[in-house]
Amino acid sequence: MNSNTFRMPAAVLLATGAVVLLTAPPASATGGTPAGGEGKSGAVVLRTGLDVGLLNKTVHVPLKATLNEVSAPAKAEKTALTVTLDGVEGNRPVSVLRADVATSKATADKTKAEAEANLAKARVHVPGLPLLSLIEVEKVTSKAVCEAGKKPVASANVLGTVTALGKKVTLSAGGPTKVEVPGVGMVSLELSSTETTSTTAAAAALRLKVAVNPLNLNVAQVDGEIVLAEAHCESPKGSAPTTKAPEQPDIKTQTGTGTGGTTAGSGTTAGSGGSGSGTADANLAETGGGSLTPYITGGALTLLALGGGALFLTRRGKTQ
Repeated sequence: MNSNTFRMPAAVLLATGAVVLLTAPPASATGGTPAGGEGKSGAVVLRTGLDVGLLNKTVHVPLKATLNEVSAPAKAEKTALTVTLDGVEGNRPVSVLRADVATSKATADKTKAEAEANLAKARVHVPGLPLLSLIEVEKVTSKAVCEAGKKPVASANVLGTVTALGKKVTLSAGGPTKVEVPGVGMVSLELSSTETTSTTAAAAALRLKVAVNPLNLNVAQVDGEIVLAEAHCESPKGSAPTTKAPEQPDIKTQTGTGTGGTTAGSGTTAGSGGSGSGTADANLAETGGGSLTPYITGGALTLLALGGGALFLTRRGKTQ
């Protein structure tokens, strides 16, 4: 069983009043920085942000730690995390997490970014409660997938039984579940939270709000948050693939090419200065309103007048 151990004397904290950040580096992480245009992803098995108040001192000790935190491309496997604070719990190590399986993995390239975290048979402890687990879970998992051109997906699951402060808990997706133990404190558990946007996804299997006051082993109060099995990703920067639209048939406009007459059945008339007006001219011709109508009418009247005059002269000659 692997473990990470960190030690910080409480006397130093008391003398300086400094804020202590205890962080476990990525365990067994491999890989380098992703190239430009690739997606991003990361995962962590355990993340703590606790504030430990000491009973006989007016000081608060921050307890911040991570287990198997990785960024793409990387993976990590570790089964125990021990954070040691001198002056807390009688100088004994504070075993924050013990688990049979604790793995995290993150991958990313120009087409997809993916991350996942898994935790099995896990027990989480906080200072002041060495014999009572803050929470025990059988198995929790989370996964985030961001693929180019597709909507990101996030999922988280809590499998098997969950015990908080020694009580078996039935988790609800409708809101946080609160467990309170008199003389010990309260834990609020949020089940399987996920969040997605057009380019990002994030998931956490369990999120705990901790407020315990054990008044034991020099610990007066522990407040803060613990997250189990967290994964997140961001889609690659490349443009999303598009589906090629079907080609439309090439339809050309048909125009008349006559030399002065009307093309039978085509509805177009040539000799009017170009295509596009043939249909209108044809319609006007059918109702007697074409452009040649005045000239035809005038010619007819002239012929009619000449014919009438000739007929008058002929009749006059016969009568003489």
